[in-house]
Amino acid sequence: MLQLLEGLFNGISIGSVLLIAALGLAIVFGLMGVINLAHGELMMLGAYSTFVVQEGFQALPEPLFNLYILFALPVAFLVAALAGLLLERGVIRFLYGRPLETLLATWGVSLILQQLVRSVSWSLALAIVGFCALFFGAMQLVKHSVDGERILKLATAIILPLSLGIAIATAILLAKIPVLGKAWFSARNVDVTAPAWLRGGLPLGSFQVPYIRLFIILLTIICLLVTYWFLQYSRWGLRIRSVTQNRSMSACLGIPTARVDALTFALGSGLAGIAGCAISLLGSVGPNTGQNYIVDTFMVVVVGGVGNLLGTILAALAIGIINYLIGSGTLALLSSSVTALKPLTDIFTFFATTSMAKVMIFALIIAFLQVKPAGIFPPKGRAAEL
Repeated sequence: MLQLLEGLFNGISIGSVLLIAALGLAIVFGLMGVINLAHGELMMLGAYSTFVVQEGFQALPEPLFNLYILFALPVAFLVAALAGLLLERGVIRFLYGRPLETLLATWGVSLILQQLVRSVSWSLALAIVGFCALFFGAMQLVKHSVDGERILKLATAIILPLSLGIAIATAILLAKIPVLGKAWFSARNVDVTAPAWLRGGLPLGSFQVPYIRLFIILLTIICLLVTYWFLQYSRWGLRIRSVTQNRSMSACLGIPTARVDALTFALGSGLAGIAGCAISLLGSVGPNTGQNYIVDTFMVVVVGGVGNLLGTILAALAIGIINYLIGSGTLALLSSSVTALKPLTDIFTFFATTSMAKVMIFALIIAFLQVKPAGIFPPKGRAAEL
């Protein structure tokens, strides 16, 4: 019984990690219908933001250093939200209603972000800032100086390669300076050290409940409550739900749908950043960190029902618990001790590894979707037509 309880808690803790990772995706994919394959990389940005904040607190005394996680959470949210806002304004807004193009575009963005983290340095950062200042500054001057779509397109065709060429030349020249050319992170993984008050665990019977897992569960609950309040009771939450239900009517009523889209995407991306901050406490952070969670988070959203927060919660907990009970061998041990379940012992033993447990989870999800293809809580009304 103690082993079962330990397995259930560990499964719930894994489910809470999946839930906090899937919460932002549930908003972006569920409410907006955007298949964002760069969601994992937004989590990665949140994890790296946590590492940077930790490095900034290293010079402070230990009592202050132990508070770095409280500063890292809003920083991770803001960095990921800003990246998501730029992604929506620069790419996604041109691809609404075209899911295949959105999928391919966000996949390309995910690859770019992975390589950016590997190679970013002061020279590259200054070149990017210079390109943005040159291109967007020149475009603003052109828009205020000339009229006509044809002239604007011609100006864009001239300014874009010119700004890009200057930025590339600047990056090459600055990279020759050792201090500016050194990569910030490179391809190696970096470690985030948990604060002293999150180390150890709470004794419970014959096993310990890690404080980090309890912190992630509490953080997930807070994110859920704040997200629910924002969507249900705030003015912008009402606008988001209105645009989700009927975009054309919302636009006719004066709701700025483009601004709502940007805010929704930024909110989902910011939640991905918080998920990255939580994940960084569980292991090392690398350029491929987000790829370890993107498939599982999509499974949670699809099984729970598109756009349904309650379904997302139940799906995350169910997948986390089943995954741990199978992968840790707990079910194999329990079935061997129960006479009626002994015929299943060989099956559970065969799948009693982390990789094979994922295979069984995939099979169970496929079987579940054959019965309920729209998830646990399928959308109703107008939302079902979107």
